[in-house]
Amino acid sequence: MNNYDAVGLTRDEYDRIIDYIGREPNELELNMYGVMWSEHCSYKHSRPLFKHFPTSGEKVLQGPGENAGIVDIGDNLAIAMKIESHNHPSAIEPYQGAATGVGGIIRDIFAMGARPIALLNSLRFGEIEKYDRVKYLLEGVVEGIAGYGNCIGIPTVGGEVYFNSSYNGNPLVNAMCVGIIEHDKIHRGNASGVGNSIMYVGAATGRDGIGGASFASVELTEESEEKRSAVQVGDPFMEKLLLEACLELLDTGSIVGIQDLGAAGLTSACCETATRGEGGMEIDVLKIPRREKGMHPVEVMISESQERMLLIVEKGREREVEEIVEKWGLHAVVIGKVTDNDKLVVKEGEKVVADIPAESLDSSGAPKYYSDYQVPEYYKEAKKFKYNDIKEPTGYNEVLLNLLKSPNIASKEWIYRQYDHMVRTNTVVKPGSDAAVLRIRGTKKGIALTTDCNSRYCYLDPREGSKIAVVEAARNIVCSGAKPLAVTDGLNFGNPEKPDRYWQFRESILGISEACRELDTPVISGNVSFYNETDTHAIHPTPIIGMVGVLDDVEKACTMYFKSEGDIILQLGETKAEIGGSEYLSIIHHLETGEIPFINMAMEKRVQEAILEAIQRGLLESAHDLSEGGIAVGLAECSMEKGLGAEITLNTNLRRDLELFSESQSRFLISVKPANLDAVARILEESRVPFRSIGKVMGNKLQIVMNQETVIELPVAEIEELWRGAIKCLIE
Repeated sequence: MNNYDAVGLTRDEYDRIIDYIGREPNELELNMYGVMWSEHCSYKHSRPLFKHFPTSGEKVLQGPGENAGIVDIGDNLAIAMKIESHNHPSAIEPYQGAATGVGGIIRDIFAMGARPIALLNSLRFGEIEKYDRVKYLLEGVVEGIAGYGNCIGIPTVGGEVYFNSSYNGNPLVNAMCVGIIEHDKIHRGNASGVGNSIMYVGAATGRDGIGGASFASVELTEESEEKRSAVQVGDPFMEKLLLEACLELLDTGSIVGIQDLGAAGLTSACCETATRGEGGMEIDVLKIPRREKGMHPVEVMISESQERMLLIVEKGREREVEEIVEKWGLHAVVIGKVTDNDKLVVKEGEKVVADIPAESLDSSGAPKYYSDYQVPEYYKEAKKFKYNDIKEPTGYNEVLLNLLKSPNIASKEWIYRQYDHMVRTNTVVKPGSDAAVLRIRGTKKGIALTTDCNSRYCYLDPREGSKIAVVEAARNIVCSGAKPLAVTDGLNFGNPEKPDRYWQFRESILGISEACRELDTPVISGNVSFYNETDTHAIHPTPIIGMVGVLDDVEKACTMYFKSEGDIILQLGETKAEIGGSEYLSIIHHLETGEIPFINMAMEKRVQEAILEAIQRGLLESAHDLSEGGIAVGLAECSMEKGLGAEITLNTNLRRDLELFSESQSRFLISVKPANLDAVARILEESRVPFRSIGKVMGNKLQIVMNQETVIELPVAEIEELWRGAIKCLIE
């Protein structure tokens, strides 16, 4: 194997390095290019497509390109937000992989000067009912997320978990963090001011995480198990000290720039801050605090040890920084200075061990690949499916119960009860409803948060499925009473060098872009994770959408649960014969095929605006969007929190299974007091939103009558017991 192969580079890329530096790179320089030009750091296959994303707007204070995006919520306050993946590390070491994913995303938020206030996650696993390894991965990941978030004292308030055979060999672990900041306190990762000091703050550097960025940029194989050294080890107590130290330092005005040491460690932090600032930097690796003896410069420069930050400090104020950092029990060391010669120079004492044009290392200097793409055969085949190809079931009670206990629909309480979602006491709507809601202390405001993606839809039709991921996130925000503001995306895909996988990615980008433009929710930050596949198959395309919305009055937050007997239940939107890609088709008929539901963006916007108006006027008792499992599952979900049943009448021309389990888009269930029905109807009529009254909140049973025949009649207590216990039963 050539030296460039060993660090994940091609011969053409190696030749490009020689052109940049005018000679053969030494071992350290080659490793620095290896990590920085990895897919994980350079986005060399994805960057050309990012031009399609809408990234600006009147509320956007910081778009992509920094540690996190920032969006204005009024009153001189803003929300910083970002989502990141830690997929490959979690496949090898689920606890540490997930824990350090949480730690890394938290640092991205406070690197902007924001105080982290909430965590969310989006997880994907294989078939939990079949494989013990899937259970092991799930338990380890959940424990890792809980262990880090709970210890650092940031509530985990929301997320999603899905199971599918495509993730059997490659789980997905995406962590999202949200922070609060005042407009005039925003900081960025710029190495500005020639002669200003570069300071290293936080934990000592060890050999954990070496080559993590490169490891995340290849497919998982049986040999991947041997790469445990590429998985970082986290310490949430150290991170808490680092967080408080950095926020205190930023208040002093002594900090010119700040950057966390994430993927590619010191190499990435140095080159990114240099290129955003004066262009150059000089550091001495001998000054870096180390946990282990005998570490070579290459190990120090590419280690991904956790809980470390790089600070650019105003010259003459170094002692002030040291005193604050030492008060928190952390290392604070001057390791170099800002220069304007456009070079990243690494010394070992007096000896120069690397001398590289800084810009050549970062994404602007890395290669860009415009990959070939082609439509895969499965996509064409899936569209041939017709619902007449399957038989209508006979016992609908049994069908509904089987759906409710399926892992994708069953309660995720076993998972989220391990997370502390009430720490800091700002959580208004806890996990389990459509979106989490937090109050913003000192104001009447609240924010709503969610993560969403139906990856089966994105597999069967990447463009339309990705659109639906965006609007599903927006629906969840709207159902909570908040106006959607902005998106952070976690794009998880297979090998981009394979034309069918790249087609999936390209289509997904175009779908997200279209939906975000229509809903005016710009993409302000995000992450791409490629090579999520094994030697047998790739994961389903999984473009996770993290979204934030704002409530001007948090007291008006709405939840999905029925509240009182006698309330009238309305269905908004039309049910169509659309079961392609549905949970019903998958669980009951064991098929993953078909045309996914059509999304009419004009209708979607009208119905979301109507619901938001009704909630803000205090007219709704509950609001819930209809997604996986259709109206039958949606009614069951609304019933369970308070044990309130419903008497439902559905008159339809559709086949019964289509009426009950279709996943047609732009549909909601709302409940209203009889006295408010006329006012709600007027809003819906003026918005040109189709709706129908389908029944009342009543008793302790869910009864659905269709065309004068009772098709479902089940006690809510029986439904709830099955739904709540299903995942615990599968695991334990």
